[in-house]
Amino acid sequence: MSNQNLTTYLKDHHAGSVAALELVDHLIETFDGKSLEQFFKNLRKEIDADQRNLQELLKKVDAKESAVRKAGAWMAEKFARMKVRVSDSEKDQMGLLDALEALLIGITGKEALWSALEAASENVASLHGVDYARLQQRAREQCDLVDAKRLESAREVFKTERTWGYVFCCSRVPVERVRDGAQGRVERT
Repeated sequence: MSNQNLTTYLKDHHAGSVAALELVDHLIETFDGKSLEQFFKNLRKEIDADQRNLQELLKKVDAKESAVRKAGAWMAEKFARMKVRVSDSEKDQMGLLDALEALLIGITGKEALWSALEAASENVASLHGVDYARLQQRAREQCDLVDAKRLESAREVFKTERTWGYVFCCSRVPVERVRDGAQGRVERT
C-alpha cells in the first residue's frame, strides 16, 4: 500500500465517520427525551472515539484531513437525511430503519478498515502501535447493538396492521365481524 493509497483510504474512512456522526447527531435530536436518545448518545461517544483513533493515524502517516472529503461527507449525510426523514412518530418508523441500516453498513466498513490496517501494519511502520483487535471488537459490538435496534425497528415497521375482518361460517356467509388483535372483542353483524 503506497503512502498515497493509505492516505486516500484513511481520508475516505474519516469522511464516512463525519457523515456517521452527523446522522447520529440528527437521531439524538429527533429522539430527545426518548429511550433511543441515550442509545444514540452512547453510540456517538464510541464513533467519536473511533474517529479520534483515525485522526491519530492520519497524523502518523502525515496526511491532513481533507476539507473536500469532509464537505462531501456532510453533503451526503444531508441528502441521506432527506431520504431517511426520521421522526419519532409511529407512522414514520421506516426512516429509523433506514438510518439504522446506514449506520450498520458504516460500522461494518469501519471493522473492515481496522482489519485491513492491521494486515497492512506488517509492512507499514506508521501503522504500528494500534490495538486493532480491540478496535475490531468494538466495531463488532457496535454492529450487534445497532443490528438489534434495526431488527426491533423492522418488527415495528413491518408488523401487520390491526384491521377489521370477518369470521365466516362454512357457507362463507359473514357471521361475525372481529377486530384482529383485540383479544376476543367480537361484534355481531
